[in-house]
Amino acid sequence: MKINTYITLSIPLFLMSACQKDEVLSRPVDFSAASYQALGSYDSLGKPNYLLTRDKVSPDMIIYLKSTLTEKSDVRETHPELLTNNTPADIAITQSSDVFITFTYQNTVYANALAFYTYPTNTPPTTGKDIKSITYIFPNAGAGTPLKPGDKVNIGRFEPGTSIGFVVLKGAWNANTKTLDSKVEHFCSSDILNPEIDTKLKKHSVMLNYATENKTLICLENTDRTSDKCDNDFNDVVFYVTSTPL
Repeated sequence: MKINTYITLSIPLFLMSACQKDEVLSRPVDFSAASYQALGSYDSLGKPNYLLTRDKVSPDMIIYLKSTLTEKSDVRETHPELLTNNTPADIAITQSSDVFITFTYQNTVYANALAFYTYPTNTPPTTGKDIKSITYIFPNAGAGTPLKPGDKVNIGRFEPGTSIGFVVLKGAWNANTKTLDSKVEHFCSSDILNPEIDTKLKKHSVMLNYATENKTLICLENTDRTSDKCDNDFNDVVFYVTSTPL
């Protein structure tokens, strides 16, 4: 009788468990409306052939960066103020300017690509399909990158009313085929374009003000922040932006 009682009770418990659905923590973002292109040609290592004269990135800047965004240290615990800053990492153009991106640092196991997209400042994107063009800045800016701190490119001339957003394409560079895969996960400086449902987890970019050299470092996290694999250290690719007004 005891065995029969156990079996009778276990059946509804099993059915109840089977009916439970896992909570959805993130949803893929659809960038299928975007075309993808590079700023120019690049070599077999993913190093751009359009690099300009290298900027000088001081050892002190790298020390500051590493001490602030320590590898494998969760920013929510070490520097929560970086995540509560509502200033977007997107760049709003207020006068005609040539815009430059300088690679500063990376610390990741993924061969990421860094790219940019644009949108009208007054009508920011609300879905991935609002992004019509994504341009690779550095095809290989992650693990195995040939880039050195200070490597710099001109991403173009932009007019007032345009905003520039940045996106890290996780593992997009294929070292075997020497090609880029646009179908990988995208993590953007525009929070709304990231996959996490919880708004507290949607941010994938933080900014560090290195006042000593008047530089603002843009620092990206390359893993879905709902994943156990995400370390939330935001040092997967780091760069800064400069411009020359016309």
